[in-house]
Amino acid sequence: MKKIFYLLLTPTLIAIASCHGNNSGMPSSMDSTNSTTVAKDSNSQKFDTTNLQADANFAVNAADGGMLEAKLGQLAETNGSSDDVKSLGKTMYDDHTKANNELIALAQKDSITLPASLSDKSQKAYDDLSKETGKDFDKDFAKQMVSDHKKVIDAFQKEADNGNNADLKAWASGKLPVLQGHLQMSEDVLAKLKD
Repeated sequence: MKKIFYLLLTPTLIAIASCHGNNSGMPSSMDSTNSTTVAKDSNSQKFDTTNLQADANFAVNAADGGMLEAKLGQLAETNGSSDDVKSLGKTMYDDHTKANNELIALAQKDSITLPASLSDKSQKAYDDLSKETGKDFDKDFAKQMVSDHKKVIDAFQKEADNGNNADLKAWASGKLPVLQGHLQMSEDVLAKLKD
């Protein structure tokens, strides 16, 4: 029997099949346009009788956020008008791509379904920012990086402190210093742009 996980490898999406048990692992319908909702529903079916549901939800949200940060990083490298914004974008792309690949490996190991594409909310954030150019883009990108990383740090700290899945708990804890560094970089870039 096959369990199919739709996983993200950098910006490229691939499907990986692995043999485990007799459940398909995916919801019966893939009609939903919101991959994050589909992943959460699939995980809810798998983990509803365990204490790992919150961990699976954390993984889904972390994957969605990581995909968004990587895509926005790429966008900043091309749309940014300042060297600081382009550099921040490259850091976001490189670090979040690496973290996403690590999360994919953990999710596969622990039978957690991750989203194959951005959530509707994340896609809208990307689409809105992609319409901007010049100094407007630079300021809004830096503001979004500050806002996003404050939320992400909070979520990762909660998982590191209270997670039930040892792999995800350790991964979240290990990523906190990187995320805190991203927040500081983003705040520094934003401060320069306001001058």
